[in-house]
Amino acid sequence: MAKLYSNENFPLPVVRMLRDKGHDVLTTLDAGKAGAAIPDADVVRFATELGRAVLTLNRKDFIRLHLESANHAGMIVCTFDADFASQAEHIQRAIGANPNLHGQLIRVNRER
Repeated sequence: MAKLYSNENFPLPVVRMLRDKGHDVLTTLDAGKAGAAIPDADVVRFATELGRAVLTLNRKDFIRLHLESANHAGMIVCTFDADFASQAEHIQRAIGANPNLHGQLIRVNRER
């Protein structure tokens, strides 16, 4: 299962569901970084130091960071989906299809 670091804006219900699926998900709150307005590049650096892929809804900025450097533990950028169970399942499938997340940018989009 994947080691993930959820960015501050990521829905906690999805985090809980991913944990239920066996993933090790550390939140910014768990890490003592909630409300700290940490720059995105520092989020990537912190997650990479811990060997965790970033899980975020902040698609534009994290895609830009990936294009600047793929030297990270992975990035999973998602569109917001109010159907949290569906979003967790889509992330689960994306991780299953890409088990080695290092240096990967994975896009998980809400089904229309």
